Amino acid sequence: MAGKNGSNPVEAGAAAKKASLRSGITNRRIRCGVVGVGRMGRHHARVYHQLPETELVGLVDANLDRAGDVADQWGCRAFSSVEKMISAGVDAVSVAVPTTHHRRVAEELLAAGVACLIEKPLAGSVEDAWAIKEAAERSTGVLMVGHIERFNPIMRALQKERANGVPIVPRFMEVHRVSPMTFRSVDVGVVMDMMIHDLDVVLMLMGGHEPVEIYASGVPVITEHEDICNARLVFDLPVGPDGKGGGKSVANVTASRLALKTERITRITGENAYIKIDYAAKKGTIIRRIANELQMDECRDQLRRGVDLTDLKWQELVNIENLVIDDAEPIVAEIRAFLEAVKDGAQPEIDATAGFVNVRTAQRIVEATRADWPTWKTKPQLTVSIPSRPAVPAATT
Repeated sequence: MAGKNGSNPVEAGAAAKKASLRSGITNRRIRCGVVGVGRMGRHHARVYHQLPETELVGLVDANLDRAGDVADQWGCRAFSSVEKMISAGVDAVSVAVPTTHHRRVAEELLAAGVACLIEKPLAGSVEDAWAIKEAAERSTGVLMVGHIERFNPIMRALQKERANGVPIVPRFMEVHRVSPMTFRSVDVGVVMDMMIHDLDVVLMLMGGHEPVEIYASGVPVITEHEDICNARLVFDLPVGPDGKGGGKSVANVTASRLALKTERITRITGENAYIKIDYAAKKGTIIRRIANELQMDECRDQLRRGVDLTDLKWQELVNIENLVIDDAEPIVAEIRAFLEAVKDGAQPEIDATAGFVNVRTAQRIVEATRADWPTWKTKPQLTVSIPSRPAVPAATT
C-alpha cells in the first residue's frame, strides 16, 4: 500500500534555453484550432471564436457530423485530419481528445512547431507523458497542460495572495473531491479522472516537489478501475538558505465519483495560516497567524493561569478574511494564459514538466491503490508498472 520516491531537481537552464528559441507571435491574430470537440473541446472552439486576438481556423473530430455542426456554429472549417489542419496554417491548437490519443496528436502537432494546449491529464501513462514532454522539448511550439482548476476564480485569488507576499508553507492539506457518477471517462479510474485536478494544485503548492511516500486505498465499484480512492502523500520540505524550514508536509486526498452530492473542498493548515477553499461555491477564507497573535497569546496566558474559557466562542475570537474573487470564466482565463505564452514564446506555468510530474504522481497512487487487490479481488484488471526514473526536473510553479 506504500510507495517511496524522492523529488527531482529543477532544470531551469534547459527551460530558459528552450524558451529563447521561440520567436513568439506579434502584430497579427493567432490562428487557432481544436482537435476533439466533445464536452470540453467545443468550449475551446467557442472561446477561440470569441476572443479578439485569435482566429478560429478549424477543428478535427472523429465524429464527422459533430465536427461539421460545431464548425458551422463558429464559422470555421472541419478538417478530416490533424495533418490537414496543420497544412492550413495553425499557430496554436487545443487537444481535447480522449487521453489515450494525447500522445499521437501532440507529437504530430509539436513536430510541426504548433503550440499545444492539452486537456488534463497530459497522458494516461508515465511512458506517454514522458514522450510528450520530450517532443515538447524538441519543438519550437509551447506546450501547456489544461489543469483548469488553477484558473478557478478562487484559486486565482489565492495565487494573488501568495504574490502579494503571503507565503504559504503547508504542513497538512485535506482535499475532498466527490460527485455522483456521470459515466464519462469510465476508461480510466477516479485518480486520473478527478483526483488529478487536486494533485496538480498540491504539487504546485509544494513547489513541484514529488511526494517521498505514498499510501493509497481504492475500490472499483461500477467500472474496472478505482471509483473511490484515498491517498496520503508525504513530502519533505526543503531547508531554506537561512537554515529554516525542512520537516514533513502531508496531503490527504480523497476522490469519489460515486457520491450522492458534489463537493470540492481543500483545507490547508500551514505554519502561518489556515486556508479553506470551496471550488464549487467559489469561496475561500484565510485565518492568518500574525493577524491573531495577540488573541492567541492572551488565550495561552489565561489557560496557563487556569482561567475557564469554555464560554469563549472560537469563531468570534479569530480574524477571518474572505478571499476576493473575480467572475472570469476559468476556461477563458486558461486559454488567455496559453495565448500569452504563444505570443511571447515563453514557458507556460503548467508546462510539460508539471504535467509529467502530475501523471507520475497519479500513477504511483494507482499502483499503491492496486497493490493489495489480488488479496480480495478475484481478477485484478490492471497492474501498473512504473519504469526506473530518468533524471527529470520537478514541476515548476
